[in-house]
Amino acid sequence: MAIWKDNTATRQAPVPPSPEVKEPLRFDAPPKPELAPSLAPAPKARVDAALPRAESLIAADITIEGKIEGGGSVRIAGKFKGDVNVQGDVTIEAGAKLTGGVRADKVTIAGELEGNVEEASRVDLLQTGAVTGDLKTGSLTVAAGARMRGQAEFGLDDSNASKAGRRSNFHGAESDAGS
Repeated sequence: MAIWKDNTATRQAPVPPSPEVKEPLRFDAPPKPELAPSLAPAPKARVDAALPRAESLIAADITIEGKIEGGGSVRIAGKFKGDVNVQGDVTIEAGAKLTGGVRADKVTIAGELEGNVEEASRVDLLQTGAVTGDLKTGSLTVAAGARMRGQAEFGLDDSNASKAGRRSNFHGAESDAGS
């Protein structure tokens, strides 16, 4: 009794294709015309504010350490340690934590932020939100029950920064301000 398979059995040779089967005709694409080099600089891509931006999600069971940069929006439901610099919006969901600086168009904080928000056009600090750091924004909304420890500058542009304006210091007390 043999333990292995006998490989000496004769094998049939492959059958050549019948002459009736013809290969389909192929068409080659026309050659691309060569363009003369341009001395003018290439136009910059415009970002249209009316177009919706793609949103990236860091899920609730994910922890990431690094840096986020780009043109879209970011929604954080888990934990992220690092700076976020996007042209879109940043949303920190309830139960999420971001440790690092934020630069975005609009920042919504329902979770926890340990870091500064700079150059945002709008910051919404929701009822479940907590910030340890400074905020610099064009518009600030603080819901009743939100917590903040740091400084907030809002409603000022750089030309008015030297003038006395809306500047608030928050030190661990709950906000009584409504939306």
